[in-house]
Amino acid sequence: MNLEIFGVNGIGEVVEGDDVASLILDALPGPLQDFDVVVVTHKIVSKAEGALQAAATDEERRRIVESESTSVVRRRGDLTISITRHGFICANAGVDRSNVVPGYVVLLPRDPDASAHRIRRRLEQATGRSVGVVITDTFGRPWRRGLIDVAIGVSGLPSLVDYRGTTDTFGSTLEVTEVAAIDEIAAAADLVMGKATGTPVAVVRGLRLTGDGRATDLVRPPSEDLFR
Repeated sequence: MNLEIFGVNGIGEVVEGDDVASLILDALPGPLQDFDVVVVTHKIVSKAEGALQAAATDEERRRIVESESTSVVRRRGDLTISITRHGFICANAGVDRSNVVPGYVVLLPRDPDASAHRIRRRLEQATGRSVGVVITDTFGRPWRRGLIDVAIGVSGLPSLVDYRGTTDTFGSTLEVTEVAAIDEIAAAADLVMGKATGTPVAVVRGLRLTGDGRATDLVRPPSEDLFR
């Protein structure tokens, strides 16, 4: 299998009411193909959906973090690790000040899977191609340093690829292997995207994945969590 990943430049600043799918279509360097995966940073989706709030001070930002959290896992200084209404565990409930007009913060989309589905349907209607859409955010990881992009919304793809019950190259049965396919796609796409480059969309080409997953499928339930 060969993969091609390329960024989609020229989208510019997104404001409330913008049609994200139309912005992507206008900026694409070439036509979409069947099985393409369009990867979108949540910032432009949130901005288009009006998920912004004024936060001129640190105290105002902290209040917004609290309101976006269903519970708090840990606190250290200004950092809060909380559970969002979606079920994601992340820093400051996903409330972010980067790449936002000064004095404001951007929130996670209300329903990222639904947002991904709307974008996908618009892209498919406009192009006649069958594609997948992944919406991403940048998360830290409990046991490893550094940040990585993960999927917070998906449409047209399986969240997990389950290899349990299949055999490895030595004929041994795999018992626990589930691959977080949409997180791998998100992380790979971030190599050509990123906060500093102004490239909020990428296309991953060469995969042959179809399905109907949800990003919350990747959230480990408390009953399986050894550390919560």
